[in-house]
Amino acid sequence: MRGRLMRNVSMARMTTWGTGGRADRAYVPADVEDLADFLAGLGPRDEVLWVGLGSNLLVRDGGVGGVVILTSRTLGQIEEPGGGLVRAGAGVPCAKLARHFAGRGFAGGEFLAGIPGTIGGALAMNAGAHGAETWDLVYRVETVDRDGGRRWRAPGEFEVGYRSVAGADGEWFTGAELRVVSEDPATVRARTRGMIQARAASQPVGQRSCGSVFRNPPGDYAGRLVEACGLKGARVGGAVVSHKHANFIVNERNASSSDIEALIGKVRSRVREETGVDLEPEVRVVGRRTPPHRKDHGPGEGR
Repeated sequence: MRGRLMRNVSMARMTTWGTGGRADRAYVPADVEDLADFLAGLGPRDEVLWVGLGSNLLVRDGGVGGVVILTSRTLGQIEEPGGGLVRAGAGVPCAKLARHFAGRGFAGGEFLAGIPGTIGGALAMNAGAHGAETWDLVYRVETVDRDGGRRWRAPGEFEVGYRSVAGADGEWFTGAELRVVSEDPATVRARTRGMIQARAASQPVGQRSCGSVFRNPPGDYAGRLVEACGLKGARVGGAVVSHKHANFIVNERNASSSDIEALIGKVRSRVREETGVDLEPEVRVVGRRTPPHRKDHGPGEGR
């Protein structure tokens, strides 16, 4: 094992909401080969949670068991193998890849500048913005399984839809090769800046949130429904529905994960009662509702 194994790790430091209990164990792999070896050495009952930048993730206050794989600290390589492809590791932040595209004059990935997570997360949920989606760019993906087996898979091996990706059960994304088209770099940079500016104008950038909380229902927008129900500014504890964009919940006053989860439920109930639409959360909720009894209370940041 060449990576770093930590115990009793605060997940509030690993999520963009800034909430959550502790992970029993967390592992920062040295590289993909080390990650494969680590997975192969896990017990058959060890649960695995993958975390990039911790956006679109709500970790309950009781923390999580098993082991958390932290990808953003290591699987962050961007390479250009040629043939109109760019290879990005699962831990590469989407915004960083968008900047790389803009600097190199590669068109088609400008929308990634508005995605708050990593490429691994974007692949897992087919993240999108401005009418474009991650899998529009995918040439092939690299995966690893529980036994440490690695392979490349084509898009045709997956069922890809709106904010959903199914297929290759028991495997996780470690990277992807994306198709790019060369264009004038100044033009690509201008489009990228425009998307960043549009995001800043319409979303609570700079505040602690997870990005969009609910999937858009067919033919409508989740934010519009939440706002139409008068829920902007609705609050549970330190969690509040953003006044800037109703599909965002902001950690405004040291909210707990319980506050956020309760507010998600409150919003869903009100929208369902008033419109008949049952909003489906885009955010993933994981972990225990109450913390386990621990003998040690230290930060557990050692190997």
